[in-house]
Amino acid sequence: MRNIDDHPNEGGGPAGHSRRDEQARDSGFDRFFQTAFRTAMLLIAFITGGLLTAANLFPGSSIANAYKGGTALYQQLTAYDNVFDTDLWYPERTNKQGVTQYDAALAKPGLTLYTSGHEAAAYLIDKKGNVVHKWARPFSTVWTKASGIRKPVPDDHVYFRQAHVFPNGDLLAIYEGAGDTPYGYGMVKLDKDSNVLWTYWGRTHHAFDVGPDGRIYALTQAIVNKPDPDFSELGTPRITDFAVILSPEGQELEKIPLFEAVAKSRYRNLLYGVSAFAVADPLHSNHISVITPDMAKNFPFGKPGQMLVSFRELGLVAVLDADSRKLEWGLRGSWIGQHDPSILDNGHLLIFDNYGNLDPDWRLTSRVMEVDPSTEEVVWKYAGSKDHPLGSLIRGEVERLDNGNTLITEASGGRIIEVTPEGKTAWEFVNPVRGGHPGGQVKIPIVNAAQWIDPATLDFLQQKTATNIQKDTNS
Repeated sequence: MRNIDDHPNEGGGPAGHSRRDEQARDSGFDRFFQTAFRTAMLLIAFITGGLLTAANLFPGSSIANAYKGGTALYQQLTAYDNVFDTDLWYPERTNKQGVTQYDAALAKPGLTLYTSGHEAAAYLIDKKGNVVHKWARPFSTVWTKASGIRKPVPDDHVYFRQAHVFPNGDLLAIYEGAGDTPYGYGMVKLDKDSNVLWTYWGRTHHAFDVGPDGRIYALTQAIVNKPDPDFSELGTPRITDFAVILSPEGQELEKIPLFEAVAKSRYRNLLYGVSAFAVADPLHSNHISVITPDMAKNFPFGKPGQMLVSFRELGLVAVLDADSRKLEWGLRGSWIGQHDPSILDNGHLLIFDNYGNLDPDWRLTSRVMEVDPSTEEVVWKYAGSKDHPLGSLIRGEVERLDNGNTLITEASGGRIIEVTPEGKTAWEFVNPVRGGHPGGQVKIPIVNAAQWIDPATLDFLQQKTATNIQKDTNS
């Protein structure tokens, strides 16, 4: 075998240079045409994939699902790696902390139970903002492989969305994980010392209610990976919701698919109007509560044992029947993105309306509204004022107290306020916790849920007080 330099006409002479130049040009042209060919093939594949995806033909749906999965994974690895970039923290609107306003003559005496976005904890505070009792249980200390959550987000991303305290100090709470899908993580029951009594891994989220008989009504969610033949415009994969009924011990007694409950009811056509922004979460169920006999007295649209549910993306507040497993009644009103509807003693609905305040002079867009469901008339509303507006982009709760005042949880503002029927502020509490990126904007964690508590109903507090008195006496 000879080296190319051994050929007289292929060496350093003019003929050799000419041959090498031709070879270089040929090689350059080859590389150019190969690159152009590959680029053309990739472009054709891209266009074909796009057309198949748009037409929802194989393998277009697989391409779309892979893209969605990759996008979701990228977002989880980037956008949510720092908890201050999640929707658990918002820029603070005031540097005031704790109780900022208190009029003892107007406010209803009692305690307030609330949960905060900065940790998996619940706080029981008095009217001066003092913490009377606290429950805390990081999710990592509860999580097991049996939960079905393969890789939970870090503890600082997991919080109590809602909590309920029992007379003996037991606490029922639901976990949510910010930046995860599904974000519902489960339910836990703790004793007064935050020891775990039981867990339920049904991917609970948003809200739950405890009925008079101790049964628990909750929302759960799952991922659907198949397109729906009747609603082909909905996203795949997408979140689907369920209403579950649990025993007092946390055992699942019944599970009702909420999408099917809507689809087989007379409200079916609302599913065709789901916004393009919501095709991956077409219902976004965000409230469930059981209708008691007292509620049903003046509310002709529901019976005791049925459930009041809220579907944010449908703009619908409805009554769900466990036996028929469908919606028996529903109402759409002037609210937008609503949360936490409840039935008042007079049969009206009280609703936190996240985006329905359309007054152009207001800086924020939320309001609380009382609606007569028979006439759909708004009989009372509160939207704050120009100087003290009300605004929560997502979340938000409202409770009517028996003295006529209304307790409002402004989640995004990290604030709880109690207002009179005339709209005067009787009590205001601002989350005292602050955080944020070093050197950046100061942020405040959301207040997820708040409710008024009568201290006389909490036996464990009486025991706790008696124990503290005995300790002081002995010392």
